Amino acid sequence: MVSQKLTIKNESGLHARPAGILAQAAMKCNSEVWILLGEKKVQVKSILNLMAAGIKCGTEIELQCEGESEQEDLKTLVDLIESGLGE
Repeated sequence: MVSQKLTIKNESGLHARPAGILAQAAMKCNSEVWILLGEKKVQVKSILNLMAAGIKCGTEIELQCEGESEQEDLKTLVDLIESGLGE
């Protein structure tokens, strides 16, 4: 398992559009992907779970990947989050 801490930069947090972009990218990953948010563990491949987590701008998260391509998947998703998820 690999992980990295990130801060969400989107002004509106992970609302529908960026959550959808992140979930679609995670679905292409061969790894299991989670976001740790305090005591919560959120499955990233589910847009509903991402939106329900209420992740706001400035929130520090930990992105975890576990599986056969975990290193590549983590890098892909970190780059996507740091780029602002299309916003």
